Amino acid sequence: MAPDAQLHRDVSVAPGAVIYDGARVGAGTSIGAGAVVHAGTEVGEGCVIEDGAVLGKRPRLRPGSSAQGAVGPLVIEAGVTICCGAVVYAGARLGAGTIIGDQAQVRERAVVGSGSVLGRGSTIDFDAQVGSRVLIQTLVYVTGGAVVEDDVFIGPGVVTTNDNSMGRHVRGEPLAGPVFKRACRVGGGVVLTPGVVIGEEAFVAAGTLVTRDVGAREVVMGVPGRVVRRVGDEDLVERWP
Repeated sequence: MAPDAQLHRDVSVAPGAVIYDGARVGAGTSIGAGAVVHAGTEVGEGCVIEDGAVLGKRPRLRPGSSAQGAVGPLVIEAGVTICCGAVVYAGARLGAGTIIGDQAQVRERAVVGSGSVLGRGSTIDFDAQVGSRVLIQTLVYVTGGAVVEDDVFIGPGVVTTNDNSMGRHVRGEPLAGPVFKRACRVGGGVVLTPGVVIGEEAFVAAGTLVTRDVGAREVVMGVPGRVVRRVGDEDLVERWP
């Protein structure tokens, strides 16, 4: 542990953990074996940092990468759990009570709201915005610039995309991440093409290829996706506290 790291006296640090100068760790936090907390990282009270997690990693980018931009400190609010082998980059922000699963990745400038869960091996890429109480299952890819509003469910293996040209666009041209409106649900294995909007309380069935916007409360399935019915009042998120 670096001598200039700021640790509250109630912090528990397992053997082999590395905490660099300039890191700040709040009271009641535990840091597992082999975890790394880089300089500038701010960890709130009562967090659990499991074995082998890496906090505050700086991005390594190719020249001209769309991910280029200013990178500030990683801020982790109170009560967050970061599981084994997860990597959370400098410049990200994790809201209170979030859970970042084993081997998951949260990139620079991404924001995750309070009470959200990111499943094992999933990625929230640079500049993505994830709201509160969002459930993202195992092996999901949330692409750069995506917006995920509150109370959204994203099933396992969902893939989102943000670049119709697949890298052959003018430098500086903005990417087009998808938008998941409040309380929509997207089933396992769904693929979303760049810029699509999934409407509030919409339902996208497993395996669907989404190539155009989905309206509020529409139920969509198939390849490509087509509307088959509407979500009933009995299935709205307010009915499922």
